[in-house]
Formats: sequence, structure tokens, C-alpha cells
Amino acid sequence: MILDLDQFIQRERPYWDELQELMRLHEVQPDRKSTLPEVQRFLYLYQRASADLVKLKTFAGDVEIRAWLENIVARAYSQLHERRAEGIRFRPWHWLSRTFPQTFRRHWKAFALSKATFWLGGLLGAVVMFVNPELKTEFIPEQFSHVYESPTKRVEREENQEFDAFEGRQTFSTYLMANNIKVTVMAMVFGMSYGVLTILVLFSNGLIIGIIGFDYIADGQGVFLAAWLLPHGSWELPAIFIGGQAGLVIARAMFGWGTNLRFRQRMARIRDDLLTLVGGAAVMLVVAGLVESFLSQYHGPKLYPWKIAFGSFQLIVLIVYLAFCGRGREKPTEREIE
Repeated sequence: MILDLDQFIQRERPYWDELQELMRLHEVQPDRKSTLPEVQRFLYLYQRASADLVKLKTFAGDVEIRAWLENIVARAYSQLHERRAEGIRFRPWHWLSRTFPQTFRRHWKAFALSKATFWLGGLLGAVVMFVNPELKTEFIPEQFSHVYESPTKRVEREENQEFDAFEGRQTFSTYLMANNIKVTVMAMVFGMSYGVLTILVLFSNGLIIGIIGFDYIADGQGVFLAAWLLPHGSWELPAIFIGGQAGLVIARAMFGWGTNLRFRQRMARIRDDLLTLVGGAAVMLVVAGLVESFLSQYHGPKLYPWKIAFGSFQLIVLIVYLAFCGRGREKPTEREIE
């Protein structure tokens, strides 16, 4: 209970005015990025004003000052829990050079688990082929029926196929992009199953790759396999891993490990990171779809060294980009903010 209302208001008024000034600054410059100390100060002032409002409500007098403080607290709450869409311009270069690689590195453990799950499925696929090659048709879906035949026969047919320039490649490229983006988004959305379905999607796709890879290598067609998969796979597979990464980030938020926040608050905290991850993966899959359609599907033996070199170069560029781009101005981690 407040014993001296006038003295209480006089003591707390500077803090309320400071909170108003920070809100005004945010409204005037909506695209300005606040520093960590500014965010911490804003949160402190909001919490203090909220506590003062509770104290004022226990006092019967001065309805006007109470209504005024209620308005300040409501506006501060809105700024804390909502993001403005208007006035904030999208900067593609900044997003590509900083936001996406920084977000990727912030959740690198989820990426490592996603990749490990995929290749664990690949290892099982190789073991299945080693034990019983006849099981290939049982595990490979019908849309990949072109790998049912003997690798040697397929290589011979592909190498003798006439070069068809770009006939029908646009439609095929669009199909590849849409299909791969669908798999990636599914891997992310399935994180709502506490990560169980995300793990299954990654493992099953790895199983297919393991079966196909072992089949071709065992049949002596390892060079063809590398020239076929490396040009587009060097970006396509990491993009799928990133989709799984996003799904595992959701799964961690579902469990709520390491935080006392409510579910809605946990999801709001990772919302921007999820959009960034899936957006970056989509860009990578568009590039991979174009490469797969216009380069990977041409199997002239003279092209093999060039295709392998091109795919290897793409992979190195991607690793350097994700590992080093945007360093020096990393976004604070959740623990640092807390």
C-alpha cells in the first residue's frame, strides 16, 4: 500500500518518462536495431512501470494518473511482444551475408544432429544392400524407379542418350525445386511432433541415398555416381539438413529445455530463426534444382571431371559461407539475453 501518493509519483515519474522516450524512439526509427543494454533497460523499465501500476490500483485516488500509466504499460507490452511490419525494409544482401549464416551457426548443434540422422539412415541403407541387394526395390519409392535397373545398364543407356539441349528442362527444374522444398518444409513442420517425424523424414531419405550409393559403387560406377549427384547434391543435401535443423529447433522449443517460458513465448522466440533457416534452404534448393535440371542430367563421360570439380567447388563455397560469413557482429544468444 502507498502511504504518500505524491511522493511515490514524484519518485517513479522519471522512470515512466524514460520508458516513454524509448518507445518514442522506436516509433520514430522502426528499423533501428537496439543494442543489448537498451533492450535490457527497456525490459527493466517496463517491469518497474507494471509493478507501479499494481501499486497504484491499490490506492483509491488519482484515477487520471493510473489511466495514463496503464496506457504506457500497454504500449510497452505491445512493443515487447509484437513486431512492426511497416517501415522495416528487407535488405537481401544483409540477409544473405549476415542474417542467414549467423542464424545457421546459432543452431549448429541441431544441424549436426540433422546431418548425423540422415547419414545414419544412409549407413543402414548400405548395410541392407550389402546383406541382400534384392531388397532394393522394397525400400526405393516408385518415383525413383529409374534406379531399379542395374547401374551398369543405366550408365550405358545414359551415356548413349542424345543431347537434347534445354528441351523440357524448365518444367523438370520446377518440379525438382517444388519437390525438394516440400521435403525440407515437411522436415521443419514435423518438428511439432517433438522431432519424431523430423527424424523419420531425415532417416528415410538417408536410407534411400545409402542404398543407391552402395549399389552404384559396388557395381563399379562410383565416378558416374559422383558426377551425377555432386553438382546438385552439394547444395541440395545441406538444404535438407537445414530443414531438419529447423525442425529440431522447433522440437527443442516444444520440450522447453533450459527455460521457464510458456510455449507461446518459446515459439515466438524462435519464429524469426525458423523463417530465416527455411528461407535460406529454399534459396539453396532453387539453385540445386537449376543445376540438377541443366547439368546433372547430362552424362557424357567427358563431362564427369568437370561436373565433379564443379560440385566440389560449390560444396567448399557453401562451407566457407556458412562457417565464416557475417562473423564479428553475431546476434546475442538466448542465454546472453537472459
